[in-house]
Amino acid sequence: MGEPKGVAEGVPIAVRPDPRRDDGRRPVAWLHITAPPSWSVTPSARSWCTCGYERQAIGRAAVLQLITAHGENRASCPLLTPALEGRAAA
Repeated sequence: MGEPKGVAEGVPIAVRPDPRRDDGRRPVAWLHITAPPSWSVTPSARSWCTCGYERQAIGRAAVLQLITAHGENRASCPLLTPALEGRAAA
């Protein structure tokens, strides 16, 4: 009576590890570019980060500048770059 349904008698129930293990990584910075295939349509982009950085651009030149600025923010973001003080002390 107390056995789970669908389990054969004498067969041990295997407990599998969770296939979606949490490795501690989380997305921090995003860059979303909308570039339609037609040259007559204006591209746009949005860049944002959990540190508070958020920019938008419309037009080819502005989108290219935003891509560069997004890379610069990723290089200097306090959430992506570890503190140098801890390394110097160690």
